[in-house]
Amino acid sequence: MRSHTLSARVKRVKPSEDPDGLSARLNDLLVGQPEAIETIVPYVQMHQAGLSPEGRPVGVVLLLGPTGTGKTRTVEALAEILHGSSKNVLKIDCGEYQMEHEVAKLIGAPPGYLGHRETQPLFTQARINAVASEQSDISLLLFDEIEKAAPSLTRLMLGILDKASVRLGDNSTVNLERCLIFLTSNLGAKAIQRANMPDFGFEAMLTQETIDDTGRVHKIAMSAVRRKFSPEFVNRIDSVITYKPLGREAYDAILDHLLDNFGRLIQTRLGYRAFRLQCTPSGRKLLLDTGTSIEYGARELKRTVQRNFIQPVAALVSVGEIPPGCTVILDAKGSEFSILLRN
Repeated sequence: MRSHTLSARVKRVKPSEDPDGLSARLNDLLVGQPEAIETIVPYVQMHQAGLSPEGRPVGVVLLLGPTGTGKTRTVEALAEILHGSSKNVLKIDCGEYQMEHEVAKLIGAPPGYLGHRETQPLFTQARINAVASEQSDISLLLFDEIEKAAPSLTRLMLGILDKASVRLGDNSTVNLERCLIFLTSNLGAKAIQRANMPDFGFEAMLTQETIDDTGRVHKIAMSAVRRKFSPEFVNRIDSVITYKPLGREAYDAILDHLLDNFGRLIQTRLGYRAFRLQCTPSGRKLLLDTGTSIEYGARELKRTVQRNFIQPVAALVSVGEIPPGCTVILDAKGSEFSILLRN
C-alpha cells in the first residue's frame, strides 16, 4: 500500500504586520514615541477582530511621562485616524474633580440627595456613544491627569476599569465595553527630568543627553505611580507606556507638522487671499533653539512658532499687507526673527 503525505501551504505572518496601516498612520501623526504606537494598535486590532475580552473595556492604558511629550496627542491622533476628527474623545479633566463632592457632577447625585433632579451627569451612555462614529464603534475615553482626582473618583474607576460599567445617580448603568480607556499622568516627571539634567554633583558638569534607557525611565515613573495609587487600581491597568523626553530629531519633525498645519490653515481659511509659507535654515534653527525645552516639551515649541511666526503673519494679514499668492518667509539673524515678503 502506498502512503501519501498531505502537506498544506502555511503562510507565516509576523505579529507586527499591520495590514490596515494603522501603525503607519499613527506614526505620521505622533512623533518620537514608537512604543506608544506598538502598545496601542494591538488593542484596536483585537476589537476589530471581535476578540476583545467580554465584560471589560477594549483596553486600559496608562500614559506616563513629562508634560509636552505627546500623551494627550496620542489619544487625539488615534481619534483622528479612527473617526476622522481629533475631537472624537470624551475627556474627563481630573483636575475638576479634586474634591469628594465634585464627583457627583460626573455621575449625578443619587435619589434623596439635594439637587438630585437638577444635577445632570456628564458621564452618560449618550455622551460615550457620541464620540464613536460610522468608521469605528470604539469610543475613546481619556482621564487626564489622573493623579489629581479625588479618592472617590479613583474608587469609582475600579468598576469602570474592571467591569466596563458604572452606575449613575439615577440607578441607570453605563456600558463601557466598547471604550478604549486612557489615563494620563505626570507622576515621576520631575524625577525623570533630574535624571536627564542633574543640578548638582559631578554629573551636572557633564554634557546632558536624553535618557535612552527605556527601562530606567519606566522604573522611575512606575515607582511614583505605586506610591500614589493602590495595588487594586494599578492591577486593573492593561498596559503602561512611559514617554521619554523628546530629542532634537523629534522636535525637528514636530516643527514640520506645525508649519504644515499653519500652511493648510492659510489655504483653508483665506481662500483667494491665501499665500505660501517658507522658513529659511537660520529661521528654522532659531525656532528649534528657542523652542526646545526638556521641562515643557513640544508645547514650548508650539508657543515659539505661534509667537514668532503665526502671530506676526496674522498681524500683517489683518492690515492687508500680504498680497495674495506671494511667499511669506520667516528668517532670522542672530537672535532676532524677521518676516520677509516675496512676490
